[in-house]
Amino acid sequence: MLYFHHLIKYLAMEDIINARCGWAGTDELYVRYHDEEWGRLVTDDKTLFEFLILDSAQAGLSWITILRKREGYREAFHHFEVEKVAQMTPEDIERLMRFDGIVKNRLKINSAINNAKLFMAIQKEFGSFYKYILSFLPDGQPIVNHFKTLSQIPATSPESDAMSKDMRKRGFKFFGSTICYAFLQAAGFVNDHLDDCFCKKK
Repeated sequence: MLYFHHLIKYLAMEDIINARCGWAGTDELYVRYHDEEWGRLVTDDKTLFEFLILDSAQAGLSWITILRKREGYREAFHHFEVEKVAQMTPEDIERLMRFDGIVKNRLKINSAINNAKLFMAIQKEFGSFYKYILSFLPDGQPIVNHFKTLSQIPATSPESDAMSKDMRKRGFKFFGSTICYAFLQAAGFVNDHLDDCFCKKK
């Protein structure tokens, strides 16, 4: 009986430990992304540029589709070295239109190169893209939300509205408010892990 009591207690602890946001499902790639990346603050510009490219590519598609092609995007876009992406040519675009490792959308490939140039302009103006993002957040601090269900998590926010509006004014493509909010969530500027998720408790 004592063993059974300890077993029940152990299983209950395992449930708590393994509780995660429902959107992660059971796909191993998605679960690992949820557990190790999503909602964790990113401060280095190279990783922020990676998320910018990936989130922009997501427009109209599911995130898991892009995650499965992440290595392809890394290969296609010079391991997310922004300076090299900004120098890509029309010949590079034609080559990538034949590359199965990414979503072969000419407008999105063009936008990645265009956005790289604008990304560098923001770095020059603000010192880093990281500092630019903070300028849209209350008191320049990441936002931690406290939601109990997935239905409570919004698709946009006043911050994503403002940031998206400014970026589009600068010429960024495929970065509307919904994509911007997804970017802020992915890079940890908005922590939308549900309150009972073990990642929120870390």
